[in-house]
Amino acid sequence: MASNKELFLALQLLEKEKGIPVEYMISQIKRAIVSACKNLYGGNENVDIKMDPEKNAFGVKLIKTVVEEVEDENFEIALEDAKLISKRAAVGKELGIPLEPKKFGRIAVQTARSVIRQGIRDGEKGQMLVEFQSKQQEIATATVERVDPVTGNATIRFGKAEAVLPKSEQIGDEVLREGDSVKIYVAGVKEGDRGPRAIISRTHPEFVKRLFEKEVPEIFDGIVEIKSVSREAGSRTKMAVYSEDAEVDAVGACIGTKGARVGAIVDELGGEKIDIVLYNDDPVQYVSAALSPASVVGVEILDMEAKSCKATVPDSQLSLAIGNKGQNVRLAAKLTGWKIDIRPESGFWGEDTQDESEE
Repeated sequence: MASNKELFLALQLLEKEKGIPVEYMISQIKRAIVSACKNLYGGNENVDIKMDPEKNAFGVKLIKTVVEEVEDENFEIALEDAKLISKRAAVGKELGIPLEPKKFGRIAVQTARSVIRQGIRDGEKGQMLVEFQSKQQEIATATVERVDPVTGNATIRFGKAEAVLPKSEQIGDEVLREGDSVKIYVAGVKEGDRGPRAIISRTHPEFVKRLFEKEVPEIFDGIVEIKSVSREAGSRTKMAVYSEDAEVDAVGACIGTKGARVGAIVDELGGEKIDIVLYNDDPVQYVSAALSPASVVGVEILDMEAKSCKATVPDSQLSLAIGNKGQNVRLAAKLTGWKIDIRPESGFWGEDTQDESEE
């Protein structure tokens, strides 16, 4: 095999700069050589390629069958010529004929370069896919690289990966600027023609859930469980929590001393209100809690199968229970999975009050 130190030094440099394994690039080069041989030698792609990075050695042999009389020189070699290469050559046996790199010519070199370039692109896509998948359904801290002044979409980078945070996935009226450090939730990964693409968000309900897992040790340790989250990003989130341990105050653990834990998350979410309620298997208790901060006089189950109920609240709490544009009851319904019909205790609606309860 001929020494080719420069080739392997170049591959090692690419590995260092691009993070693409040398072994991967060698496999691409071998594919290029096989393709070149197929073109140069009448379709013969039976090639033995030796590449040894440790010894800086590189060699190529085209495999031919030893025959008495050659009919196709691309696939066959005469016995007398074969004997010059190996004394053990015999008719019917295969023999590797060493090829000089220059024999590949311009086509072989161009083919190799093209495949290497494609290999580098594929390798980078593979690295991005690994990066995305390692963060899937988790929170990542990213850096804002640029913000489109027209759409408001932000291009961000985390690790070696780059992704776009659409304006629709940003919280409320938050303004992101180049260089900002921002937490994002990797909701999923899609593979397209241009490579893998991370679906990232700051509005996803799971984003809040993951923030609490990081902020509250009891959640991380499994002592407190987040049962459900409903969210209208930038405005309000409701979260139901529960602990099997009767001694543990699940809601209190999430709020923290003087509200420190929930306060840190509210700050991260730009002031978004967060209602933390105690989950209960009893739908009456659960719906009552979910309508917080409103007080509830009672809950009547209307249809257990359809999961519909009627919640009665003091007249003075009616607007609070329904919320601005029905938000409070809407989030309570999403949180519990129950259709909630809000009724005032007196049974009479005010002139300007409408039934805005929604599923």
